[in-house]
Order: sequence, then structure tokens, then C-alpha cells
Amino acid sequence: MVDFKVVLSDPATGKAYNIDASGAGAGSFVGKSIGDEIDGSPLGFEGYRIRITGASDRNGTPARKSLQFAGRRKILMTGGVGFHPVVEGERRRKMVRGGEISPDFVQINAIVTTQGSKTLAEYFAPAEPEAPAAE
Repeated sequence: MVDFKVVLSDPATGKAYNIDASGAGAGSFVGKSIGDEIDGSPLGFEGYRIRITGASDRNGTPARKSLQFAGRRKILMTGGVGFHPVVEGERRRKMVRGGEISPDFVQINAIVTTQGSKTLAEYFAPAEPEAPAAE
């Protein structure tokens, strides 16, 4: 069984929400790539469209959109996701993951592209406890 932690950003409010996706919700991400849009229904958000913007595995290794495979590799990098050079012209061989979502990922970053009828704040509002019935 695949489980993901999805960090869903809402550009309308500037807030980010953490979602524990498992089962069908997590299965909707497997096989997709960074930059792909998916329907929010498997996660419980009717009418929402969600775009995958990034991901990382259990070691914190980031995924790069430019790499079109599902595994880990060491590549020579001059900058971008996974490496920020300190000296101008610095290059370094770093471990990164491909941009295809696989069950090896732990966290997936996403952003809302199309809003549904309910706001995300309504989905994540804490449930109010029921008042005891007066007799």
C-alpha cells in the first residue's frame, strides 16, 4: 500500500495544507510526473484540479522535473533543485530523483489550479464538539 504526505498550497489564500493520502488518493499520483495536473476528487476535494510541483523521498532526495525517469541517479549539476552553488561556476555531482512519481516518494508538493465549490479552509476546519443534550 502506498502512502504519501501531500503538501497542498492554495494560491488564493497563501496557505498550505498537509494531507495524508493513502489508497485511491495516493494511487492517483503514481505514474504521474512533476507538472502534471490531476483531479482532486480522489483526495476528497470535489471540483478541484491540482498540479504536482515537486516531491522528495524518505532520505529527502528531491525530484527534478527535467529528469524523465522514476529512479535515483547522481548527476553533475550547476544549480537548480537539489544544488545551490556557493561559488560562481561551481559544479557538483549530486543525488536526485527523476520527475516521475513512484511509490518510493514520501512527500509530494502540489498547488491548486482550479478551485471547487467549497474552499480548502472549509475542508480543513476543525470539527466542533457536539453540545450535550439538555434534559
